[in-house]
Amino acid sequence: MQTFVVYPEVKEKAPVIVLIHEIFGLSDWFKLQADELAAKGFIVVAPDLLSGSGPDGGGTDSLGGQDKVTAAVGKLPQDQVTADLNAVADYGKKLPAANGKLAVAGFCWGGGKSFSFATVRPDLSAAFVFYGTPPPAAAMAAINAPVFGFYGEMDARVDATIPQATSDMKAAGKFYEPVTYKGAGHGFMRAGQTPPPDATATPQQAEMYAANKKAYEEGFARLVKELKARTAPGAKKMSRVLTPTGPRAKKPGVAEMVCHDATMAGM
Repeated sequence: MQTFVVYPEVKEKAPVIVLIHEIFGLSDWFKLQADELAAKGFIVVAPDLLSGSGPDGGGTDSLGGQDKVTAAVGKLPQDQVTADLNAVADYGKKLPAANGKLAVAGFCWGGGKSFSFATVRPDLSAAFVFYGTPPPAAAMAAINAPVFGFYGEMDARVDATIPQATSDMKAAGKFYEPVTYKGAGHGFMRAGQTPPPDATATPQQAEMYAANKKAYEEGFARLVKELKARTAPGAKKMSRVLTPTGPRAKKPGVAEMVCHDATMAGM
């Protein structure tokens, strides 16, 4: 399994975040999120959960387009996803630069998997769910970590799950803090980083862009704040590697990037 690993450039050991991709797989945008979190002082391990799903055992990049990627993500067995996330988490915690603290965060499809991972991973310090759906109520009793939710006001499908999740988590005696960002849509973390609309945009499009951008900025700040509160990292710069991890590891492949240098090596 190929895993994108991003290191902060710090002298002290750092916490590990397992970052779970959207239904779009290990995309360039997703790698950017890993970079941005590492720049705040975290080791980020971001697996390509499509590793082995493509031709010749390839992952996201080998599948030949977004439609095939989303279809493949939708077919991933839950048991396989859980096993892969556990392998990545174990790998991250054993890194010499890691301080033993572990958190998980995910977006969209990955947001739901982040919530679910909290039900099977007792050593998590926190779980962060970006517009993802909750696990079954019966599974919530096993959650040890606080769960933080990030939702867009204009995302009726996912938002409809929040009241029941709140009730179920309360009944299980667990911490769940959902925040809904005004005017934002589903996927606001991605949409909030796109270029602003041009002069041909409608007022509604301009309003949605502004709401998504604000939600992204507030959501990212909240994520970093809560991570620091539970894992106490520091630093701004980072380096990153793409490396095989876990039971489905293939041939070693390494891609290094330092401080957002656009050159890749060792592919």
